[in-house]
Amino acid sequence: YERARHSVTKLHVHLIFTTKYRRKVMTPEVLESVLAALKIAAEDLGCSLLEANGEADHVHLLVSYPPKVSISEMVNRFKTRSSRKIREEYPGILEGGKTGLFWSRSYFACSVGGASLEVLKKYIENQTTD
Repeated sequence: YERARHSVTKLHVHLIFTTKYRRKVMTPEVLESVLAALKIAAEDLGCSLLEANGEADHVHLLVSYPPKVSISEMVNRFKTRSSRKIREEYPGILEGGKTGLFWSRSYFACSVGGASLEVLKKYIENQTTD
């Protein structure tokens, strides 16, 4: 549990982001860069990235977060930070795209509670990049 001055919380969310147009651009090297950027963004927000992995066109994240951070703010920061890093490290990765965006605007978020954290960790751990 996270203990703060006026609260005790245990907040976890399962997030999924897809690449724009579900383009399969995440090689293992790109995925590694994305995950590194996401970890830094999480730390900046006071969140913990408990598990993260992905495939060629999407990532799965299991995040523990404080109550002062909204899920939409978290998603915005994660996508912004990782997109900037990818565009810097791999400038040609988005060629052929119409918008120049790395991530789709949509995302999936699900509070964790029905399944145990261990089950979700195993599920995310077993995501692989083709």
